[in-house]
Amino acid sequence: MAAKSRQGAAASEADVVRCAWADTVALMQTYHDEEWGVPLHDDRALFELLTLEGAQAGLSWQTVLNKRAAYRKAFDGFDAEKIARYTPKRVEKLLQNAGIIRNRAKVESTVGNARAFLAAQEEFGSFGAYVWGFVDGKPRKNRFRSMSGIPANTPQSDAMSRELKRRGFKFVGSTICYAFMQSAGLVNDHTTDCFRYDEV
Repeated sequence: MAAKSRQGAAASEADVVRCAWADTVALMQTYHDEEWGVPLHDDRALFELLTLEGAQAGLSWQTVLNKRAAYRKAFDGFDAEKIARYTPKRVEKLLQNAGIIRNRAKVESTVGNARAFLAAQEEFGSFGAYVWGFVDGKPRKNRFRSMSGIPANTPQSDAMSRELKRRGFKFVGSTICYAFMQSAGLVNDHTTDCFRYDEV
């Protein structure tokens, strides 16, 4: 009976249709199934995603996910108040940490972004309130049949990028902003055949 149940579970798992980018690697599947596209309003989690999306520039998302735990440890659980106080000496120490992406510009931008993040929080009450304003406070549900139809950026991500840059954020180009919007659920870009499309 137990063997039969396991076979049934394996068969049902094999029948699951996901977005093509998450179809093969277990780590990517878990992220896709549990996080990607779920509307996110928690400020610390939003700061984490924005940081990781910026860290991804020129790399794969899988590479970043593999280093996510190390990032959380190295950057004090993405506590922006603590990161904003990092000294040049702390930055040099981070650049010796093999668990993260040791790119000086990216590490330094995380410190600067923490300061800009806190300023936006103070102005808008929360960073979530600020970024959700770019989609009028509710997720935009797209209807893409395949990955090839999904754009790299949109007018909303263009606007977010411009505003974040104006506020002093770095590594926030429009493509990075759109990836952030997708991951934080500001837009639902699961393809229409994906089992998560209607769930999120």
